[in-house]
Amino acid sequence: MPLVKRSIEPRHLCRGALPEGVTSELECVTNSTLAAIIKQLGSLSRHAEDIFGELFNEANSFYMRMNSLQERVDLLAVKVTQLDSTVEEVSLQDINMRKAFKSSTIQDQQVVSRNSIPNPVMEMYHRCDKPPPLNILTPYRDDKKDGLKFYTDPSYFFNLWKEKMLQATENKRKEKRRQKVSVILSVSHLSDALIQSDLQLVQEQKHMEDPTREVKKVRKARNRRQEWNMMAYDKEFRPDTRLTPSPYHGMSSEGSLSPDR
Repeated sequence: MPLVKRSIEPRHLCRGALPEGVTSELECVTNSTLAAIIKQLGSLSRHAEDIFGELFNEANSFYMRMNSLQERVDLLAVKVTQLDSTVEEVSLQDINMRKAFKSSTIQDQQVVSRNSIPNPVMEMYHRCDKPPPLNILTPYRDDKKDGLKFYTDPSYFFNLWKEKMLQATENKRKEKRRQKVSVILSVSHLSDALIQSDLQLVQEQKHMEDPTREVKKVRKARNRRQEWNMMAYDKEFRPDTRLTPSPYHGMSSEGSLSPDR
């Protein structure tokens, strides 16, 4: 909804009811129209004065900033002309011992606040109706919330923005954690695949050397470090062990190299 910053009153010049007992209606309408025009000119002059005042303040602020910037540029030009690399030698240790540059520029804060509201908007704000005194019902509420905030809450949009920013930060943190866990799992799976391929190559080489030799199934070595790492993860990030067959499942005691045999 657009907000009208300046409004010239009265808006309608000839609209209005004629008083009773007027002998000349045309003369009455002419006089009322002339009075409304004078009021419009007065309102226009007041707004013009306010506009020129704002322009003067902005121009004065701009001049002060440019003057400060010019002084800094002049000081920098003097320092640059005084420097001579052939005469003054600066070692690397001296450069590291110096303090880092810190700007002394003061940034503008609270640009949009009650003190920065233009005069026409402030006048419009004071002409508005005040909210009902619902704050007197606050002591009687069980949740101890301010009763006036159910009617009007200036901090609502700030709190909404803060919640969105916190939720976005939490989502980014979870996404980074998922990526880290997926990388660790992919590396562990890749290492297991490499170990399995190496074992298969060794068995194939042995079988090629002695074809009559019986091939025995070797039980997969337990990786304690991998098990501890998997236990350190949260349950939601652990791989589903029900879908991955265990290396000990389906192996008979005849083809194993257990120490019991």
